[in-house]
Amino acid sequence: MLVVDDSQTVRHCAERFLREGGHEVLLAEDGYQALALLHDFMPDLVFCDILMPRLDGYQTCAIIRRNPRFAHVPVLMLSSKDGVFDLARGRLAGAHDHLGKPFDRKQLLQAVQQHAAFLPTAS
Repeated sequence: MLVVDDSQTVRHCAERFLREGGHEVLLAEDGYQALALLHDFMPDLVFCDILMPRLDGYQTCAIIRRNPRFAHVPVLMLSSKDGVFDLARGRLAGAHDHLGKPFDRKQLLQAVQQHAAFLPTAS
């Protein structure tokens, strides 16, 4: 799993929840760092914040979708922005789904199960 968010608090919270769920986790603080990690490690699922400096979540998702090597990797947008326009813009960028912030452990792990049901776990 790759968690992309400019908030250290959100990154570490998601990391803790995912690790407790038995998943390996990579963290990125912006879209550029996420793209480098994606290229090097090929995660099974990407959680991507929408509002980030330099390269926002929509742009990051669109770049992932345009690359045939990564096009199959599910991208879930993370954001408190959950209006109809925001959800539609995420879909247009290629996001598979949206997870609202703040999220809890159960919501995050349900999203993983829904979008990556056959991922191996560390347990």
